[in-house]
Amino acid sequence: MTILTYLIPISLILGCIGLWGFLYTLRSDQYDDPEGNAQRILNSDYDAKPKS
Repeated sequence: MTILTYLIPISLILGCIGLWGFLYTLRSDQYDDPEGNAQRILNSDYDAKPKS
């Protein structure tokens, strides 16, 4: 039972880090256009190598 005194705070800290990371991505507008990104990856105008 003494292991729970270590595991519970560690899990809470990791959960808070994950929540902070998610909120950071929301605030930096990384989810603003998911449909556009999905359409761009299917379009043949964008290649792996940029035109020089």
